[in-house]
Amino acid sequence: MPLITAAILAYAAGLLTGFGGAFVWTTIGAAIAIVQGSRRPRERLALAALAAAGFAIASTASAATDTCLAHLAARHSWELTLDADAAPGAFVPARHACGVKVRLALESGRAEAGARVVARGDAARARDALIVTRATLGVIAPPGLLARWRAAIGRRIDLHFRADAPLVRALLIADMRELAPDVRNRFAAAGLSHMLSVSGLHVGLVAMAGLLIAQILGVARRRAEAAVCAITALYVAIIGAPLPAVRAAMMLGAYSLSRAVQRPTSPWAILAVGVALPLLDPTAVLDVGFQLSVVGMVALVAAGALAKRWSWLGVAGWRGTLRRSLVVSIAATLLTAPIVAATFGRVSVVGVASNLVAVPIMAALQPMLFLAALLFPLPFAAQFVADAAHPLIAMVDAIASAAARLPGASIVVVTDPTTMLLAGAAATAFVVAAVSRFPGRALVAGAAALTLIAWRPLLPVRAGRTELHMIDVGQGDAIALRTTRGRWVLFDAGRDWMGGDEGQRDVIPYIAARGGDVAAFVLSHPHADHVGGAASTFRALTPAWYFDPGYAGGTASYSSSLAEARRQRMHWQRVHPGDSIVVDEATVTFLAPDSAWVDEQRDPNLASTVARVRVGNVSFLLTGDAEAPEEQWLLAHARDDLRADVLKVAHHGSSTSSTRAFLDAVEPRLALVSVGAANTYGHPSASVMQALAAHGAIALRTDLHGSIVIRTDGRRIEVELGDERWAIR
Repeated sequence: MPLITAAILAYAAGLLTGFGGAFVWTTIGAAIAIVQGSRRPRERLALAALAAAGFAIASTASAATDTCLAHLAARHSWELTLDADAAPGAFVPARHACGVKVRLALESGRAEAGARVVARGDAARARDALIVTRATLGVIAPPGLLARWRAAIGRRIDLHFRADAPLVRALLIADMRELAPDVRNRFAAAGLSHMLSVSGLHVGLVAMAGLLIAQILGVARRRAEAAVCAITALYVAIIGAPLPAVRAAMMLGAYSLSRAVQRPTSPWAILAVGVALPLLDPTAVLDVGFQLSVVGMVALVAAGALAKRWSWLGVAGWRGTLRRSLVVSIAATLLTAPIVAATFGRVSVVGVASNLVAVPIMAALQPMLFLAALLFPLPFAAQFVADAAHPLIAMVDAIASAAARLPGASIVVVTDPTTMLLAGAAATAFVVAAVSRFPGRALVAGAAALTLIAWRPLLPVRAGRTELHMIDVGQGDAIALRTTRGRWVLFDAGRDWMGGDEGQRDVIPYIAARGGDVAAFVLSHPHADHVGGAASTFRALTPAWYFDPGYAGGTASYSSSLAEARRQRMHWQRVHPGDSIVVDEATVTFLAPDSAWVDEQRDPNLASTVARVRVGNVSFLLTGDAEAPEEQWLLAHARDDLRADVLKVAHHGSSTSSTRAFLDAVEPRLALVSVGAANTYGHPSASVMQALAAHGAIALRTDLHGSIVIRTDGRRIEVELGDERWAIR
């Protein structure tokens, strides 16, 4: 390993430790960089000094950010830069000049991504971020030139690619805001999520295509490489300079420069140039995309070292290409697995195979998308290229769908610091073995780490905190409460359709992957989008109890659920106001419906089960599809029991529910909306989202965030949205 590479890695490990990362394994990483980087005592001492400097810089930066956050939390107005378009009712990410992340639950005001704004509202500190509720916006300055270019390219993508536009936005300009959660989920399950983030793969393909075109046009190689580097740099700047893309552009520039001066350079040294971003911005080491990008490049270099040592990898022709690609894919999957598991909570098992199929298609698709963008000033030409790209886009999406549907395509994992330490040690041992002349000791160490992981339980018996999972089932409801002992209470099970249902497709795999018994099933009302997956769920998960509002619904799925409950010998009980069930530390109290009220209704929505879940001092209010008349009944009969920290917004955010008086009584801090992307009902209502923001609630939606997890220890609330986590005090 070149000294410069060891220096950068030691510094980065010191930064991670100083920023509060896993102290033990980042310290070990620094030690490995020091030991492997040099055999000379003075150089090792210098590497140790760099690691210590990284630790000091990160600690100082963390203290400064913490001080700034405390200062901002005491204020009621802030100058911010928006990271997404803002509209009333939205939950908008922004950032302050001191580096603090801000989230705005917006009540009024509109602005485009990249705009400088003045935000006013009520602030609450959430770990390392600021949450602002009842937020209003005033625009100070419009987005800058590059942001406007990016927005203009996005509009052109929408015009020319139509239904493919959300995926093309992600592939071309690193904009995943319009990408439906189910698309992200299937790419993740297929091990192809890296394709949705503009990184080394995308930048490299664009650069290679540009160099090929220049050579066809007869441009001298040095000039061609200089032009490609300049175009690549401009492209990375326009798409917002995501760190993985910046890393790739820096490596491209270093490689081109070494060729221009005819100085062969070690791949490790080229990698060190790309990894040098933390020298400019220490917080870059915390970016998951940057971490995955760097580790992926380490895997590529390690696989290259193996190819030089193993003769069977050096054969010519398609066989050699296939073998080398397989080794690279396996190496990348193994090395990135610890980060993927810790960040996303699951690891793809089919990623190696799916990448072998998808990457060649992406190699043709990415240059076509870039060409279409260059041709946007010529609409007819751009449309021709966009239409030609459609089959390739469909093929990539089909590969992701097919791979994600395979049994056991991905496994859900629950990690802890010890497991992460062992996984990181195994990955490091693989790299050392790949580049070492004598790999025996490294292989033994890696095998020992993997053996210890295998002996550790992946799913601990006690979760430590109670969890409420709003499972993304599209236009329907499925909410699962998980206790600290791993037992579940399931509220609804999603919809059904000809030949399938959400119970089979989403609910059963979701719960089964996390383990634990289902103690009870609670039905909100017998509409198919709530009870459709119940019968399948009963067959697979065998709940002990079935709590039913008692409305005589006539849907086939409701009848099937009752028949299956009878076959499973489940205990059936009608919901009555005031009844409670206790499952470990959670108490579920039913507030509605009253049997007399149910008998008078002609709409099942108006007879929805309304349940209040209490864990310590934290409460959740689950409302099914209750509409305004039932809300009025609750205000008259159970007003004192409606106060809740977390509200499941009734009827998918329809304007028929969530009246002002009801929200006044609940006073939620978080509002969860289960709603299908681009549904035909117009849910959720803009007026409801704005009303929630006006009441100081942070509104989270499954159509935007996918499945949502809320955790509590009975005092504090933590929110998990994909790879994003933050706490509410």
